[in-house]
Amino acid sequence: MLSISDLQIGTFAVYNGAPHQVIYREHSKLGRGGAILRSKIKNLLTGAIIDITFKGNEKLEEAQISRSKAQFTYKDDSLYNFMDSSNFEQFSLSSDQIGQQGEFLKEGLEVDVLSWNSKPINISLPFKVDLEVVEAPPSIKGNSAGAVTKIVVLETGAKINAPIFIKAGDIVKINTQTGEYVERVK
Repeated sequence: MLSISDLQIGTFAVYNGAPHQVIYREHSKLGRGGAILRSKIKNLLTGAIIDITFKGNEKLEEAQISRSKAQFTYKDDSLYNFMDSSNFEQFSLSSDQIGQQGEFLKEGLEVDVLSWNSKPINISLPFKVDLEVVEAPPSIKGNSAGAVTKIVVLETGAKINAPIFIKAGDIVKINTQTGEYVERVK
């Protein structure tokens, strides 16, 4: 069992019968009262984020989440299809489960798979991925005062802000946590 002081960002716990991951926490100690923990937890089955406040004496069951490697194979309507790297079995996750991570999934990308009760429930992307720019508006000559950016479209369909020198065909490194441009690879 996990006490509220054990609930750190990234911790997995069972809440209302479903696995959740803590994505935000703020611990506060009230004068004569007990401590409370304001938190945001993400339901790993549905992708829903819940704001919840725990009192000092509450305990949660720790979710037994296992990690394995898989390769993204293709997207079919609202399903993302993967192949387990150890046993080559295929499985699918819905776009609700994947969430915004789907914007950076390209064919052949290796991801960490989170499983609960031996069932894949979510993925974790590498921190940075290399993607090709497929559309980039031309940069305007002389428009270079300050950090000027433009919106470019990546091979996965994601739109990001990138510096004005980026053009179609360039490979760029993207931070998958923030969705921001990091650097031009080539």
